[in-house]
Amino acid sequence: MAPEDRRAALIAATVPLLREHGAAVSTRQIAEAAGVAEGTIFGVFPDKATLLRAALMSAFDRRQAADALAAIGGRPGLRERLCAAVATLRAGMRANANLIAFPRELMLEDAEFRQHMLDGRRRVQVALAALMEPDRDRLRRSPEAVAQMLLMLIVASVHPGIDAGGDLAEMADEEIVSVLLDGLLVRPSHTPDRESPC
Repeated sequence: MAPEDRRAALIAATVPLLREHGAAVSTRQIAEAAGVAEGTIFGVFPDKATLLRAALMSAFDRRQAADALAAIGGRPGLRERLCAAVATLRAGMRANANLIAFPRELMLEDAEFRQHMLDGRRRVQVALAALMEPDRDRLRRSPEAVAQMLLMLIVASVHPGIDAGGDLAEMADEEIVSVLLDGLLVRPSHTPDRESPC
């Protein structure tokens, strides 16, 4: 196996273990998951910390999320597109919820990692804005501003440190979209919605 392929296989094996065990994951567990001898790790990475950093960068790589959002773009109806986007982003964020403390520690000392995180957030925000662009004339704010608001709602609904009461975590994807598009006032039941709900 070529060194780059071995590196990719070790990273791929480490990400789910890191999500489950955090920094306590052992190189032995990683080697077993990757189907290699433990010494193979140190032929590719100088130490465990370097492997964990590479796995974190992979776990927080937002290219797949941006591609998934782009694929949603062909769906009709702003509400339907946004519901699909919220479901996609929440699933990805929930998968990484246990890792959220790591980036804070790394960003203090690692400018490259910090830039990686900022670029990923920007990439997702641009993809969300693109989903709203066809309906720009229906929005009170620019698609870019609305994308930022939606992203804040999604993050708050997933990360327990932000939502101390837990109310946001209980919101359905459709409710998050409704809060964004309709606000928080209860609408009379006889008021027809211009689009069917998700």
